[in-house]
Amino acid sequence: MTTRTVSARVDFTAETDHLAVFSLAAARSGGTVPEGEVLRLLVDGREAPLEETVDLHGTRVHLARVPGGTECSVSYALEVEGRPGAAPPAEAVDRVRYTRPSRYCPFDEMAGAAEALFPGARGGAGGYGTLQQVRDWVHEHLDYVPGSSTGTDTAVHTYLARQGVCRDYAHLVITLLRALAVPARLVSVYAPGLDPMDFHAVVEAWHEGAWYVLDATGLAPRSEFVRIATGADASGTAFMTTLGGRITLGEMRVRAESSAQAVEDPRARIVLPL
Repeated sequence: MTTRTVSARVDFTAETDHLAVFSLAAARSGGTVPEGEVLRLLVDGREAPLEETVDLHGTRVHLARVPGGTECSVSYALEVEGRPGAAPPAEAVDRVRYTRPSRYCPFDEMAGAAEALFPGARGGAGGYGTLQQVRDWVHEHLDYVPGSSTGTDTAVHTYLARQGVCRDYAHLVITLLRALAVPARLVSVYAPGLDPMDFHAVVEAWHEGAWYVLDATGLAPRSEFVRIATGADASGTAFMTTLGGRITLGEMRVRAESSAQAVEDPRARIVLPL
């Protein structure tokens, strides 16, 4: 049986009082919280309370009031046995929600480019092949360059710059697919085998009743991913958000390992359990 071990730790200084929003925990699987996980927030070395709320698609968000002038650390750890969870539900509203423009995926600005790059593919006319073609085009035409993009870059910036990191790859895939009227969304994951190790952003695209996971970076085996958050783009899946205050981000460490000796096959059709 495959064992996946994941963990993360983020250190930060709270410059002012604020509401901290964390999205580090694995998504609910079948409506239940993963067993054996540990999630802690330390404020000046003392454990602080976290309030959990559930967002779309089992995404678990944890909230905490953090006072200014404090040194803080939030950490998460989980060991998962096997492959729990069922395929994400095929809800009609999601097929509408994820064909609309979003903060980082303004597909209406790229409709012409998508039509030119993938003629005859609009509306999923090319079947699963359309998903594969878009993934392959982004993989072949972008260079993975750490630090090459900013938190405000949209898929249009990435298309023009032809470089970025995982979230940029994901945003461009999503934007091109939505421009072809194929529902697509972003998923943040723990990714065993990823190098360099970090939180990872990938895509789920809709085809014939299922959400298939696509990763144009090809940096880790999709079969080993552990879902964290699901949303329209990175604005809904950020690992940490600060509301009403200022922080200074310190050290961040992410770890994800699997006992399976999996190798990424970009042609395989993979569904990421929820």
